[in-house]
Amino acid sequence: MKILVTCPPMLGMIDSFRSLFARYGAELTAPKVVQTLSVEELKALVPQHDGWIIGDDPANREVFTAAKAGRLKAAVKWGIGVDNVDFAACKELGIPITNTPNMFGGEVADIAVGYVIALARETFEIDRGVRAGEWPKPRGISLAGKTVALVGFGDIGRNTARRLLAADMKIVAYDPFAKPAPELAAVQMATWPQRIDEADFIVVNCALTDSSRHMLNAEVLARVKPGVRVVNVGRGPVIDEPALVEALQSGRVYSAALDVFEVEPLPMNSYLRSHPRCVFGSHNASNTADAVARTSEIAIGKLMEFLGVHKS
Repeated sequence: MKILVTCPPMLGMIDSFRSLFARYGAELTAPKVVQTLSVEELKALVPQHDGWIIGDDPANREVFTAAKAGRLKAAVKWGIGVDNVDFAACKELGIPITNTPNMFGGEVADIAVGYVIALARETFEIDRGVRAGEWPKPRGISLAGKTVALVGFGDIGRNTARRLLAADMKIVAYDPFAKPAPELAAVQMATWPQRIDEADFIVVNCALTDSSRHMLNAEVLARVKPGVRVVNVGRGPVIDEPALVEALQSGRVYSAALDVFEVEPLPMNSYLRSHPRCVFGSHNASNTADAVARTSEIAIGKLMEFLGVHKS
């Protein structure tokens, strides 16, 4: 039995899981992946395997059709985001597949709040200045009393809200599918983009769907409070990147912290790279040793269950 892993965080700790794969009698393929493999690379590689643990790769109908014609019997999407996976194609082709939900709420929330603090106090500017031999003292803003527009109120959103409330911030959350959270009664719910003009920070942590694509666009950015700060730890295409660039250039958006982008890795010719008040991640908000170990073990277990294989 051959298993393919194409998820970068899991690949970064792959030696930790080799013994577990061995206990299932599985042969592991662990290619070098920066962010994703291409469709053509996947079409050549996936059909050679019985199981596939998917990262953010373009796991589309074309890939699954080629995989079904080969050896593929089951797949698991590592992590919570599923916008890159054609689940409908898997169902039609008879390929069992699932993801690993509710894995990174705390980890991604930590990064989101870290970015909020970085933008509020301009710590990135201080770091760059000190490295250059300077001694900058930018005048930031306090968190207490500021309003956060929190886009997405699932596991990550609720964890983010807890941390922001502890900093005495006000929260207006947007999520048409949000479940009641009595312990977070201080969070005010609204319909997007109502009340966006009240926000000092916009924090995006929702999934990418047809309805969330380009939620934060030129029309919405024209309504925001001048000087708003934007954080995205969800998916890049939730924000219309050209519209964000224009808002940064005009100063309507004061600064932005982006862990995800419309194209990943971020192209070298992106204007965002040259903007002095942008700070970047590498689609890495969930990547802690604890979370990767927890999620990978669950992903392996789910895949082996699909394959009907038990530990020796």
